[in-house]
Amino acid sequence: MLTPAPGSVTPAKPSSGGPRPSSSRKIPARKIEVQPTKLEAVDDSLDPLGPLGGDPVLTTSSVSADQAPTPPRKENNARVSRQPSTTLAGLAGSEHEDTTFPAGKVKGPPPVQPQSATGPARQTQPSISVEQAAKPTFDISVGDPHKVGDLTSSHIVYQVRTKTSSKAYKQPEFAVSRRYRDFLWLYTSLHNNNPGVVVPPPPEKQAVGRFDSEFVETRRHALERMLNRIAAHPILHHDPDLKIFLESESFNIDVKNKENREPDLGQNKGMFSSLGINVGGSSGKFVEHDDWFHDRKIYLDALENQLRSLLKAIDAVVVQRKGLAEAAGEFAASLGNLAQVELSPVFSGPLQGLSDVQIRIRELYERQAQQDVLTLGITIDEYIRLIGSVKQAFSQRQKAFHSWHAAESELSKRKAAHEKLLRQGKTLQDKLNEVSAGVSDAEKRAHQARLLFEDMGRLMRGELERFEREKVEDFKSGVETFLEGAVEAQKELIELWETFLLQMDAEDDVPIKAQPLSRESATTDTAQNATQPGQGIDAPSATATDVALEQDA
Repeated sequence: MLTPAPGSVTPAKPSSGGPRPSSSRKIPARKIEVQPTKLEAVDDSLDPLGPLGGDPVLTTSSVSADQAPTPPRKENNARVSRQPSTTLAGLAGSEHEDTTFPAGKVKGPPPVQPQSATGPARQTQPSISVEQAAKPTFDISVGDPHKVGDLTSSHIVYQVRTKTSSKAYKQPEFAVSRRYRDFLWLYTSLHNNNPGVVVPPPPEKQAVGRFDSEFVETRRHALERMLNRIAAHPILHHDPDLKIFLESESFNIDVKNKENREPDLGQNKGMFSSLGINVGGSSGKFVEHDDWFHDRKIYLDALENQLRSLLKAIDAVVVQRKGLAEAAGEFAASLGNLAQVELSPVFSGPLQGLSDVQIRIRELYERQAQQDVLTLGITIDEYIRLIGSVKQAFSQRQKAFHSWHAAESELSKRKAAHEKLLRQGKTLQDKLNEVSAGVSDAEKRAHQARLLFEDMGRLMRGELERFEREKVEDFKSGVETFLEGAVEAQKELIELWETFLLQMDAEDDVPIKAQPLSRESATTDTAQNATQPGQGIDAPSATATDVALEQDA
């Protein structure tokens, strides 16, 4: 191992370099000076990434000139592949160059492009969340109720205006005209298309007084809340029937075309018909085996009873406020008539002022009664109707349960027939094949019915949790608005009475200041001073002093 070491220096004389470089001191530094001529002879256009300029070439030549002891490895790499050697001089991010050149100078430019391409993309992804893209915003208003039609076909038409960020609609803002039965169609369609989902229902029908201004305003507010709840639902706002209702200019024609395309949709309840499951009638009484659903049913029944009692109490309060308003109006009318009959202005003025106060009080009671209906009363009525929608979802779950058991019963019958044919032998092979196919189909239907029942149960759990969460928020907001309205009404009432009292005090002070007339008071004071002994001399001086003080004032 020691003998070949001194002989290894002699083969290093050629400029091309030896094939086996054994040590770093076998080649002098001056024999590497031919390397800049090789680099200048090669054009930068051969670089696979294109020419990068002359600065990297100068930097590489200066570095190679300064680092004289290390070029034998470079020469060896350049000789193995001449064309990649140009990349060592021109490229800054080459893998061959990482072990030789400093990382601060050479690696800087090339990694900038991939980082700039991937870096901003990673930063912009969280700014546009998936939930925002999947759940667009809706702002729906129901207004401009007006009566149309003749005496036999008269009805109220509402203007439904929608502002949305959903790309499923043609425009971000549009308006259509709808009547009450169109809202009923939307509720029925959404309920049939989405079994297990609690669909916000419209207000109930009313045959008497349906054109009264108060009733129309209450119904308009309830319909607006219904549409906004549907649009805010994570499942219902994707329904195509909602798009037809909000956007279609030819609503009746589109509804008829949809019914012609899907004639059995209303009977087979949408999702059930897609699975080939009949939910027309329920066989037998349903017994709830899930304790969670059993407790929720008991809770919903008790909640419905309590809400109905509360709504009855609110209606009684509203009736009493309207009665107070009517009584205040009658009292104001009586006071006004009495003020007109009275001859003395000293008495007729306060009467007329009190009549005006009572008119203001009547308006206050009427406004407060309307606010009670639109804040707390409409919330209670809405949740009573929502509980009815929840019960319909429970009914759909019961139908799914009966369909599952009906499919299981059909499967057991087909299996029994199949086993009977198997025991008879192979004489009825065609019949056996047919029964086997029927068994497979019955198994598929039973499996789909079981999955639908389980999925509906999970969906209803989420819907009931959502119902509880929104119930707390809505009732909290309704009670706060109710209390704020009551406080503001009392403040306004107190301000009315205080203003009237100050007005009365001001009117009482006016005749007191006008009583001391100049002549009568002077005569009276002179007579009194003359009758009092020892004060006849001082009286004129006091009168003069008073006159001087009054002039100064």
